[in-house]
Amino acid sequence: MTDPAPARLVVLLSGSGSNLQALLDATADPGYGARVVAVGADRDGIAGLDRAAAAGVPTFVDRVKAYPTRADWDAALTAHVAEHKPDLVISAGFLKLVGDTFLTAFGDRYVNTHNALLPSFPGIHGPRDALAYGVKVAGATLFFVDAGVDTGPIIAQVTVPVLDDDTEESLTERIKVAERAQLVEYVGRLVREGWTIQDRKVRIP
Repeated sequence: MTDPAPARLVVLLSGSGSNLQALLDATADPGYGARVVAVGADRDGIAGLDRAAAAGVPTFVDRVKAYPTRADWDAALTAHVAEHKPDLVISAGFLKLVGDTFLTAFGDRYVNTHNALLPSFPGIHGPRDALAYGVKVAGATLFFVDAGVDTGPIIAQVTVPVLDDDTEESLTERIKVAERAQLVEYVGRLVREGWTIQDRKVRIP
C-alpha cells in the first residue's frame, strides 16, 4: 500500500511570510502530510514572495487596483488559487478580505489565524485592544473564514499570558511564536486526519 499523496496547500500573504516559512519548514518532513504548491500575494516586492521563490514554490500576485472592481479581483484570485487544486487555502498574514466568489469555492477549507482569542478583539489590532482592555491572557485563534470579520468556526486557540510590563510590540511578538506553532500543528492535523464542521463546531477525529 502506497502512502497517500501529500495534501496541497496554497498560502496567501501580504508581508514577510514568517508563517509561510514555518509551513515550508514543516512540510519538508514527508510525515507532515502536505506540501505548499503555490503562494499568492496582493502586492509585489514582499519578503514572503522571496521565501516562496527560494523554496521553488510557484507564486502569483493579484493586486486589487489591477482590476476594475473588487468583485473582479475576487474572481481572479479565486481562479488563480483554483488552478493549483488546493486541499487547504491558508491566509498567512493576507490583509485582504475575500468575497463571495472565493468563499463559495473555498469557504469550508480557507484557514486564517488571528492574534487574539476570538470572539474577543477581532480586527487588525488584536494585541493592542487586548492590552487596552486589561486582560490577563491573550493568544491566537485558528479558524475557518466566513463572510464576517474574524467570525468563522474556530479550529484551535492558544493562550499567551499578558505580563505587567508588556507593550503592544512585546505581546505581539510572543503571540506570533505561539500562533506559528499552532498553525503548523493544526494544518498538519487537518490534512492528516480530516475534519467536520457542524453548528460552528470544528471536530478533528
